[in-house]
Formats: sequence, C-alpha cells, structure tokens
Amino acid sequence: MACSKRMGTLFVVSTPIGNLEDISLRALRVLREVSLIAAEDTRHTRKLLNHFNIPTPAISYHQHSASSRTEELLAALHEGNVALVTDAGTPGLSDPGGELVAAAASAGFPGVAIPGASALCALVASSGMEATRFVYLGFLPRKGKERRSLIERAAQTGWPFVIYESARRLSATLDDLLQAAGDRPVAVGRELTKLHEEVFRGTLSGALAHFSGDTVRGEVTVMVGAPTASEAGRAAQPAKGMDLDKALADLRAQGLPPKEAARKAAGLAGVSTREAYNRLVRRRDT
Repeated sequence: MACSKRMGTLFVVSTPIGNLEDISLRALRVLREVSLIAAEDTRHTRKLLNHFNIPTPAISYHQHSASSRTEELLAALHEGNVALVTDAGTPGLSDPGGELVAAAASAGFPGVAIPGASALCALVASSGMEATRFVYLGFLPRKGKERRSLIERAAQTGWPFVIYESARRLSATLDDLLQAAGDRPVAVGRELTKLHEEVFRGTLSGALAHFSGDTVRGEVTVMVGAPTASEAGRAAQPAKGMDLDKALADLRAQGLPPKEAARKAAGLAGVSTREAYNRLVRRRDT
C-alpha cells in the first residue's frame, strides 16, 4: 500500500508591533513546533525568537526574495509545517506574505492564521471613531497624482479610512489628506504599544499643526474619519474661495511652517502653492 505524501501547514503568525508581551501563547507554541520560519527580516525575527528561547531556524522572505524563495518554502511544506512572520504585526498587510499564502493554497497546503497584534486594529480601537465599516489603504503611492486619486476615492466612500505612513512623510501626507478629503476628524497613532506611544485625536488641520513643529519619529498609522454632518452634503474637497491673505495669516498663527502654510492656504483659496508662497514672502517683506 502506497504511503500518502506528507502535507505540511503554513501558519501565518502575528508578532508584536512593539511590546513583546503582546505575542500570544499559541503563537509561541507554533513558532517552537514548526520546522522553519519564513521571516521578513531574519535578524529582526531572531531577536524575538531569542527573547523567548525559540531555536527554530528562519530564512528570509521579503519583497526582494519572495519570487526566489517561494519554491523553497513549498518544498519545506512537503516535509513539515512552516510559519510565516513579518517584522511586526500581521503578515499579508502591506508586505508580500499574501503571495506565499496564495502559492501554498494553490499547491494544496492548508493555511492557518494565528491572530495577534496589528497597528491597523490598535489604532481603530483607540481612535474613538465609529468603525463599523472602514477602508484600509496601506501605504499610499509616492507619486502626487496617484496619492491624491487614491485619497479622493477613499474619501468619496463616506467611510473612515486608514493608512500607514513613514514619520518623515507624515506632514506632507496630512496636507494631502486635508486637501483631498477636507478637514475631517483624524486619529494619528505613533509608536503604538511602544514606550513613547502617542495617539493624536482631532482634525486634519489640527494634526498638521501638531506634527509640523517637531521632528516626528517612529512608526505611524493614520485613521481619517467619515465626513462630519456639515461636510456630508458636499464633495470631499477643501473649500475654495477663501481669502488667501487671511488663510496665510491664520495658518501661520497656528504655528505651521511657511511651506506647509502655503500649501494648505493654496487649497483653501483655490490658487497654486507657488502663488501662495510668493504672497507669504511678500507679506513678510512688508
């Protein structure tokens, strides 16, 4: 009688986004019992494994190695169970983990999620906003036209939407959100679950003023709320026609740097950013 071929399971394991106490007992057991761990960055994952005394071998699986590693990992699944982890949080959200899950499923290997920490869920839960429905956008495109188009499409749903962003681009992104979606409620989570965790709750214009003054550090997640009642009846665009000088004066009074104030005032007044900035320079000369 022929022996049936062994079929391993791919475990999609969530890991902490900061606080190591957020890993589950089930995740620790699975990471100990699998034959191999596919990790976004093996050096980062090895720190986690060493902390919990887990000797399981790990190989890299990230956006640059995914295509070459997939066959190797499928071969490993013929021999035993494999765990997939990302640097922080849940694999498959803004990383290539979904490709491996799809390839394993196509090859007939079962996939099992081990749920746990997620910056997305952490911010939604702590935002204080109604989140029966929301849109997840991940990281926005870097090109201005593509970014604005995606934001506008999300804003037109009338639902809250969530993005991930780098700290160095946060100010510019908040400005893009304000221009494309209007001055909606927002929650900005920085360094979630870590020592210096911060959650700003307010409006997009308030967040822009709050984060423009200092150098922002850490991982950032942004949740933009649904339109307020006063906005519901109009398209998700900033109001046009506001007096440019008044807009510049108000924004500078809020503490926004000149370039940020010029960008925002341009949207409010319906002029180009260059015109707004030149006007601001002339105002400072007079």
